[in-house]
Amino acid sequence: MLLPANAYVGFRLAFRARFAWLAAGSLLVLILAALLAAQFSGRQPATVAVDIGLSVLRLLLPLAVVLTTQELLSREFDRRYFLNTLSYPHPRHSFLLGRFATVSLLTLGLLLLLAAALALLVWYIGNSYEQATPVALGQHYLITIAFIGVDLLVLVAVASLLAVVASTPSFVLIGTFGFMLVARSFGAIVELLTRNTTVVSDAESYRSGIGLLGYLLPDLGALDVRMIALYGRMELLPDDWPWLLLSCLVYTVGLLGLAVWALQRKRFA
Repeated sequence: MLLPANAYVGFRLAFRARFAWLAAGSLLVLILAALLAAQFSGRQPATVAVDIGLSVLRLLLPLAVVLTTQELLSREFDRRYFLNTLSYPHPRHSFLLGRFATVSLLTLGLLLLLAAALALLVWYIGNSYEQATPVALGQHYLITIAFIGVDLLVLVAVASLLAVVASTPSFVLIGTFGFMLVARSFGAIVELLTRNTTVVSDAESYRSGIGLLGYLLPDLGALDVRMIALYGRMELLPDDWPWLLLSCLVYTVGLLGLAVWALQRKRFA
């Protein structure tokens, strides 16, 4: 019962911190970006709208993760609210897991809201102009959104760990976005150096050095499977997608366990 109670408190704090305004602003940015992008394509407006819309999702939602985590965890320690929260005979891990559940549910809920709005917008655009290759807004689109959800769960775990160990809330923003940038890009860099060795001198050693990140970080870039929705071809899904999802979920659990361990050992002044 402690975990739902902490999650409920987290929801109250999130909406007190104007999470609803953050969601409304994200929705407005998404609609404007998708509509304006569709106007620049005379032949494939729906495809361009989906492509740009998914890119906006992958940029806005990590920001929502960071801001919500800062409010629910970092501010808790910065403003010394923990003196009241942790004064009750509750285990510390229930506090952290409750806030993690809150951030995850709010983020995934916002993802579903934005994804539904994007689908309706693309459907409206598709009715006004029939493309030779229509976008797939059924199963293919749902799979794409599910992969984005796994990506966000990893980022929530990273932000939670940083909120526990960092001394300032701003480090949560810097660390989470730095992690996201590296985890989403190193796979593409390795693939580029494998296909074209003339990009840099001594490409082999450079590729080997970057490839070591694959043992330390999840390949979040591979979770971007928008091609199956843009072209309606399930064969564009990575062959190792079950292992990709499993490794990301295991990484999330590992980071969350590390955050719990760090909170148990954390000394409050």
